[in-house]
Amino acid sequence: MRTSPAIWLAACLLQANLVFSDLVGFGLHPFKIYCASACQWALQAYPLECSEKIPKGFLGWATTSSECKANDTAWLTTLAWCLHVKCRAHRMSELQAFWETDATRDMTNFGNTGTPVPPKWSYEESLQQITEPPRKMPVDTTTVLNFTALVPEIEYQAQLNTALGVTKEQETGAEYGVIILVTGFGIPIILTWLYHLPFTSGLLSKITPYLTQPSSIGTYSVRSLPFLLGNAPTIGQAAYIAVFFIINIVLMSVNYQSMQPHLYYPGESMEIKAYIFYRTGIAAYALLPLLILFASRNNVLLLWLTNWSHATYLLLHRWVARLFVLHALVHSFLALPIFLPQQAVVDSDYWAWGVAATVLCVAILFASVLPLRRWSYEIFLVTHVVLSVILVVGLWYHVVLWIGLDSYGYETWIYAACAVWFFDRAARVGKVLKNGVRRSKVTDLGNGYIRVDIPRASFANDGPGLHVYAYFPTLSLWRPWENHPFSIVPTSLMSRVERQRPEQSSGSSSPTAKESGVHINVHDVEKHHGFKDTASASLETGITLLIKKSMGITKHLKATDGLLTLMDGPYHNTSTREIRHCDRLLLIGGGIGITSLLPWIASHPNIKLFWSVKESARCLVEEVQGVLSEIEKDVRIGRRLDISRLLEQEAEVGYCNIGVVVSGPGGLCDDVRAAVAAVGKKGSTCFELDVDAYSW
Repeated sequence: MRTSPAIWLAACLLQANLVFSDLVGFGLHPFKIYCASACQWALQAYPLECSEKIPKGFLGWATTSSECKANDTAWLTTLAWCLHVKCRAHRMSELQAFWETDATRDMTNFGNTGTPVPPKWSYEESLQQITEPPRKMPVDTTTVLNFTALVPEIEYQAQLNTALGVTKEQETGAEYGVIILVTGFGIPIILTWLYHLPFTSGLLSKITPYLTQPSSIGTYSVRSLPFLLGNAPTIGQAAYIAVFFIINIVLMSVNYQSMQPHLYYPGESMEIKAYIFYRTGIAAYALLPLLILFASRNNVLLLWLTNWSHATYLLLHRWVARLFVLHALVHSFLALPIFLPQQAVVDSDYWAWGVAATVLCVAILFASVLPLRRWSYEIFLVTHVVLSVILVVGLWYHVVLWIGLDSYGYETWIYAACAVWFFDRAARVGKVLKNGVRRSKVTDLGNGYIRVDIPRASFANDGPGLHVYAYFPTLSLWRPWENHPFSIVPTSLMSRVERQRPEQSSGSSSPTAKESGVHINVHDVEKHHGFKDTASASLETGITLLIKKSMGITKHLKATDGLLTLMDGPYHNTSTREIRHCDRLLLIGGGIGITSLLPWIASHPNIKLFWSVKESARCLVEEVQGVLSEIEKDVRIGRRLDISRLLEQEAEVGYCNIGVVVSGPGGLCDDVRAAVAAVGKKGSTCFELDVDAYSW
């Protein structure tokens, strides 16, 4: 039973609320009271009577433990007086709460870290120890603080500006990171739901031929661009990419505020550069969950709540990855002038992990180019996963060694990304275990075409538009984990028998078929090849895969009975709702693409199949002709289809909505996409297009 999308959305929003509560500015607040923290930090530089006998500690400050502060009269009275003067706007209870949790912290980084020790006096008791207002300030940071002192105003203001400036920028960065993440997965959901509103569906149908169907670069989409530069997005996909990039650029460019004097970044220019450095780093971390989500097979949030295909999300995954690298590079390049002069920073472990993470993300980007994917997809996949895992580890140590946990919430983005990744992997394992171990029958059809029958698949009759990732572990001892996606056909559908009429014995077309308008153009296949008798086929529920041998594990397939098979799936190629509701359904296939089209035969009452195959694929036509015996079809062996003409003829009939499902080589899919967009612009017939391509 399928869970309601509304329930999934509510669950996701609830989980998002829990995740965001661990981000700075949402549920995490490094400084409870800014004025109190400024007082505390301004005093941190001065040694106490009980301080360790080390001239200079972290950042040149005296090394003073929490135990020392908790029992030192001068520290407690000086801090209490500073809070009394600078924090008049806060209630006594708020200041007492700060006192109990932060007054004696051993601060070893920016932000109140370390474990406090209860001070010997409360805040109010410490004030009572002061008999008259202090008038003396420490001369410099070598002065031992053994009296109740005034905090130097310039030191206090610099500390306050630093705390306010850095923390406010972290809060803004976290807020913008949430906007980037929510916008990334929210736009597909909103656009899908707008399509179903009564007052927008008609308008969206009219703009579909101009926006979502045509390619943004010529007719390239499934086919790669010249020189293997990648795949061109459709105009709709390009619009999403452009909007998402613009949102990121705008959010990285606005709402900066300089606060001088500043302890870390003297000068307004240096301070603003530092804030851009912070914000781009946060944006990169915020993109990480979205990056993994778009690449996931079990993308429950988006594949269930939208009508966008997994292929679309994979394309967007690549563009989000480029944006991720862009943020990382800006973050890294800005870090150089800010921190290179500080040798202690450059020699630190967190700096080394940051450099490693930047190098890794660039390496992953270049290792994912189309030529490499075509040369060896398996090598690409293994290196992609391994390098990505190392990258996440590097990002983790980069922030943990710098700021620690629970300071600004950087680790929250990594938790979210890991949760998405582990959910996807666990779901894959769960589906494999649910489907169980199968023993498949492999039949060699000839000329490199293979039929694989997998018994007892519970999802065999769940409808069209499904595929599984099949594992054949015994075919390759070196890569038993290798798997590939295959469209599925119910074995019961493949077991249909075409009963020849007496008048067909000579191989001529049946008068009944001609009268019904069915056109069969298969170069008289029936004269030379009798239909296979499948009456003795098993009636148990199962699925059939029709495979053309290629690179990878499929080249090892050969006729056998009892091949060990594991299945991860099923998965939906895309939403079939709009296609099912069309008045007419056209199935257009090329070669082995017929596999994903066959399940549609039993899913719509008004279907016509157009199928073009090479002469070498005649064996494939013979294998499925029993399935095609009762539908309207145009099957051509050795000849191409005139896509534009056949679409125009169907539109002239006067259908309001025509669904087009195409599966096959990239050239065919791109031709159909271009033709559907062109014909859709001319007349009143609306076309729904579903491209199920096999490509890289």
